[in-house]
Formats: sequence, C-alpha cells, structure tokens
Amino acid sequence: MSLATMDPNPVWDADAHADTVEILRQFDDATFRVWGGDWCKDCRAQLPDFGAALDAAGIRDENVHEYAVEKAEDGSKVGPLVEEYGIDYIPTVVVERDGEELARFVESEPEPIATYLAQELVGQVQS
Repeated sequence: MSLATMDPNPVWDADAHADTVEILRQFDDATFRVWGGDWCKDCRAQLPDFGAALDAAGIRDENVHEYAVEKAEDGSKVGPLVEEYGIDYIPTVVVERDGEELARFVESEPEPIATYLAQELVGQVQS
C-alpha cells in the first residue's frame, strides 16, 4: 500500500534545493524506506516535499518502499517492518544500500526530510 502523503508536492522548488537534489541523485541505487500514515499531521506536512525531492533526484519508484503505519491504543506504532526497524515515531525514513543503513530521519529532526538525509549522506557520496 502506498501513502497518499508521498504524492509529490507540485509547488516544491527543486532549484531552491539543488544541493540536496544532487546529493540524493547520487544515491539512486539506494533503498528509501518510508514509514508514515495518511492520518498523521507530521506526515502530511513533511512527506509531500520529500516525495517531490525524490522525484527531482530521479529516484526510481522501485527504490522507494512505503509502509503505512497505524497507531495502537497505547500509542505504539503498528505496521510492516515496524518492529524490525524500531519505528516509534512517524514519519521515519531509512536509507539503505546493500542492506546497510546509511541514514535515518525520525519525525522531529530540525531540518526537512530531504535536507536532513542529504546532510547525513554527503560524507558517503561515491566518487
């Protein structure tokens, strides 16, 4: 199941985020795992811009895995791979290459998702 909140924001300006897009573009072979919920206000606020950044970077759909998460009565998160990846907050985005976690964004980071991940990934850019 895909997340409606991952539909790219049509007014997101790739030119204004050219450095971020260029770094993400260099990870077109990585897997981007996105946990979110269309019911979640943080996801509705953050994921459309991230979807637009992935589009601008040319990340193929098959490299983006979206996992719909629900909230249990006790506040815990329930959904695909939630336990395996230790998902407590959404949105959470994990970037992996060859099964190795390269970067992780969790809900309340101070930067937008794409910017935060680009900052984490910049030291791992392959020449």
